Parts: sequence; structure tokens; C-alpha cells
Amino acid sequence: NAIVDVVAPVDESFLSRHDMHKGSMALISAAQAAALTAAWPAGQQSSGGSVANTCAVAAGLGARVAYVGTVADDVLGDAFRSDIVAAGVHFPSAPLRGGAPTARCLIAVTPDGQRTMSTYLGACVALGVPDLDDGLIAASAVTYLEGYLFDPPAAQEAFRHAVAIAHRAGRLVALSLSDPFCVNRHRAAFQALVRDGVDILFANEVEITALYEENTFDAAALRAGQDVALAALTRSEAGSVIIAGTTRIDIAAAPATVIDTTGAGDAYAAGFLAAHARGAALAQCGTLASLAAAAAISAYGARPASVAGLLQAAAL
Repeated sequence: NAIVDVVAPVDESFLSRHDMHKGSMALISAAQAAALTAAWPAGQQSSGGSVANTCAVAAGLGARVAYVGTVADDVLGDAFRSDIVAAGVHFPSAPLRGGAPTARCLIAVTPDGQRTMSTYLGACVALGVPDLDDGLIAASAVTYLEGYLFDPPAAQEAFRHAVAIAHRAGRLVALSLSDPFCVNRHRAAFQALVRDGVDILFANEVEITALYEENTFDAAALRAGQDVALAALTRSEAGSVIIAGTTRIDIAAAPATVIDTTGAGDAYAAGFLAAHARGAALAQCGTLASLAAAAAISAYGARPASVAGLLQAAAL
């Protein structure tokens, strides 16, 4: 999902006035987006969407990254393109003309660091197979898919097409489950995709237990290890767990002062994938992932200002 993120600090009363449920992600209509945008306090604006955030952070860690997503030929679309290219990410997708406007995610951050997201999807859900670059996918060590985008049938077809191209070229496919809302809507389809097409799975504790309908994290993690070669599962302040077959590696959470949890999982995936692409050991991948997530939650917005120094901290 190619989305322009608009992040702003708010108090609890702002959430109440606008019927926003703290810590949730809600999809809103074009009319709701216009009304909420008009009431929105001053904040930060950047190219966003889960995988776009991961791409930008991974590029900051020295990885060569390309991003595919659909934005409209409008002001926000231009802002998205300018921002993600400035982050060092190759963005070959042509803008859409004559359709819905560029998507935006209004992210309200309360004083405790919790984020509440109101998302208008707009143009981003128009992505389909014709938007993919088969050569780009075949040339990429890892193709990373975003669970948030799995809802439209055309996007599901694009996912499966990308998986086929990547695997035919001997490449890897990674998937973020993104949100339990997505998992609960498409559980059977997600399970099939994970089992048959995914090599590296990213999920948090709630998402992975929702995927397998297990009551405990450990039971769900065991199931994930049976379905994919690698699973990187986050547990907030409890750190994360990497599963590789029957091997389990526990990674401690890096110290951080929580300012804004937006993008923590995206930064974690960026750190893991950037280290993995360098041939790092799994423990190092988890360490860099944890450091990147800590950097993300220590400032407003989905992306830490600088991550280059994290490579040395992770002994890479």
C-alpha cells in the first residue's frame, strides 16, 4: 500500500471527539478522510505504508531496494514519490491518472506513544499484475509482500504472480501479516500463501496466534516453523523470536524510550532483511532488527532519522 503518512501528537480527547479507538487501525471513506484531514493538527508527512517504510529503512542500512506501489497523479502522489526516492529507494511505478486520489494514513499519537490510525486507501488498492516488473522481481534477492494489501482480488493475484516469478528465479519471498484484521478476513488464503509461497514470515504475537487460531504464542510459533523456512516473530517489550525449523533464537528488545510505536514492525523487518541480504547469522539479523525497531519507536513517525550506525552496533 503506497500511502502518505501524516503523523501528529494528540491528546486522548481528540480520539474521543473523532470516535477513534485507541491503538486501532480503521479504514475510512474519502468523505471521512477529507473531514478528518481538515481537523488534523500539525504533524509530519512522509511516504508511508508498511513495506514502503521497510524499504526506506533498509535503504538507510545500505541495502539496494526497489518499491512497487500505486499512487495517483496528484499532490500527495508527487510527495510520496519525492520522499521515497530521497530515501534511496528505486520507485519505477507510473502514477495513476483519472482514478481515486493517493492514499493517506492519519496517525494520531497519544502521550503514551500509542498510535491510532485512520486510513483512506484510495489509489493504492489499484495495484495488480500489470503493475509488476517481472525482471525486477527476478533480480531481487527477496520480494517482500505486505499483508495490508491482500484484500483486493487483483492484489492477491499480483501476490501469487510475484511469488511465482521470484521462486522461478531461485529467489526468496517474505510476507508481513501486517494486522490481525487482515488475518481474520483472509485466514485460509493467508495460510495457503504462507505454506506454499513464503520463505520468510514476519508477524507479531497477536497476528501469528490469529493466523493459526492458537491460544498461545509458543504453539503458533511451532506451527510457523513447520510452514516456512524462517519466521521472525515480534513480542513488543519481550523482544522477538526467530524460528528456523526446530531452531529457536530469542532476541532481546533493544533499550528505547517509547515516543511513537508507529513503524516498529516495519523497521524490524528492514533490519532483519538488510542483515539477511548481507549473509549475516540469524542472531545478527535479529539484533539489527531489534535495534532498528528501537530507533523507530524513539521518535515520531514511522522511520528513524538515521540508522547507519546500527550496523556497527549489530557487529555487521
